[in-house]
Formats: sequence, structure tokens, C-alpha cells
Amino acid sequence: MSDEPASPVCYASEADDVYMGFLPREELVTRLNELLEAERAGARVAIASSEGVSGTNYAALLKIIRDDELHWCAMLFRQVKRLGGEPSLKCGAFYDKAMAIEDLPDRLRFLNRGQAWVVRKLEELLPQIRDDELHADLREMLDRHEANIRRADELMDRDAPPAS
Repeated sequence: MSDEPASPVCYASEADDVYMGFLPREELVTRLNELLEAERAGARVAIASSEGVSGTNYAALLKIIRDDELHWCAMLFRQVKRLGGEPSLKCGAFYDKAMAIEDLPDRLRFLNRGQAWVVRKLEELLPQIRDDELHADLREMLDRHEANIRRADELMDRDAPPAS
């Protein structure tokens, strides 16, 4: 028997992120800024939509969504800076589209579709992130968006007029 190792030493842990299939920093910053703009739009929609609905189930849901969206804006802003990027100050086009919908339940359905868009983007993004801190933050963001979608669906199902 030989004392020679059966295979060479693996240096995968030292490999470049891009080589290993992870996003390069610049692309990651771009994707985080896209999410930041979407979250900012969602927060603004929740704030504007809560006017005149105080004391209702809609008000409670919109407060939860607003607080979450603001939390994720802050997290994304911080992560972009931590990665050496410049956080976007723009608000996504989603805001204008949502606010053009006058009926509140219809606007909430649209807001829910926006939340689902964020979920899809996060599901695509997470496998491409090597940074453990960022991965954990985005995983929590995904989980909270899914919870908010369920809350909104339950409220709209409960408050829907009976079928005739």
C-alpha cells in the first residue's frame, strides 16, 4: 500500500465566488437595489392605502406590511453599503401602478402580487449567494413575505362578498 493520497487536496473553499457559481458583487448589488426599490414602493403603497381605513382589518394588515417593507428597505440599504455599493434612492414603478387602482381590495390583491414577485426574486437569488449574513437576511425576508401573502389572502377571502 502506498502512503500517497488517493486524490489531490481540494481547494474549493478558496475558489472565487463566480467560479463557484455565486453572483459577482456588482451583480449582487444590482439585484439588491432592485429589491430595495420594490420594497420602497410596497411601503409607500401600504402607507398611502392605510389612509381612511383605521380600525379595520385592512388597517391592521397594511400596518404589518408597511412595517415589514420598511424593515426590509433598511436591511437592503445596509447590505448594499456593506458590499461597497451605492444604495438606490428610487421608488419602483410598482407604486404608481398600485395607486392607480382605486378599489382597496383590488389594490391589496395587486400588492399581494407584488409581494409574490419579491418571493420569486428571492427564491432565484438565494442559491446564488455565498455570504452567510446576507443569505440569512434574505431568507428571513422571503419567509416574512410569504407570511404576509397568506395574511392578505385570508383577509380577502374572509371579507369577500358571498358568491351569488
